[in-house]
Amino acid sequence: MLDTPLIVLDFETTGLSPAMGARITEVAALRVVNGEVIERFVSLVNCGTRIPREITAITGITQAMVNSAPRVTEVLPALIQFIGKDALAAHNASFDNKFLLAESTGLGLKPQHQHLVCSLLLARRLMPQRPSYKLGELARELKIRFSGNAHRAEADAEVTVHLINHLSQTLRKQHQCSKVDPSLLCAINRQTAAKVPAFLTSQRSGI
Repeated sequence: MLDTPLIVLDFETTGLSPAMGARITEVAALRVVNGEVIERFVSLVNCGTRIPREITAITGITQAMVNSAPRVTEVLPALIQFIGKDALAAHNASFDNKFLLAESTGLGLKPQHQHLVCSLLLARRLMPQRPSYKLGELARELKIRFSGNAHRAEADAEVTVHLINHLSQTLRKQHQCSKVDPSLLCAINRQTAAKVPAFLTSQRSGI
């Protein structure tokens, strides 16, 4: 469990890249304190865009659902306010962050989060040689159950919370890290898997 608050974020989208015109369709942001979710921001999002059939097949989010959802001009300012200056985390964080930045820029807004933690990179560093680091595969291996449908924002964010808790416990128990916070997780993200043990040893010894 982390020593400081963390916002775990997940977007569902119409495609892979905002640069190619993809937009968000759903967001979940969970505020985690001492390993527990204490506050939730969850909403479908109407970006005035068409949802491809293949995306509906994956997520279950239909055109009718987003057509009746709050508009992005309402959701994004509220999301940024919810996140505030807390650290942000996501599984494959670069994906979610690029959508957050793209949607915010389009509205003339600027997120204020201080750190960006990627649980996918953390899993690669702390659980090396796994056959897959997809969220569903890691959940299956660690016996983390989805409380809702996979590929829906809230369910995926909840699993990411459990994964980060597991990785934080690994740092405390296997690597004797007395303090686990977003700055440490970001520093681990920047290491190669081979260098992580030496890096953590240096952290413990204050080198």
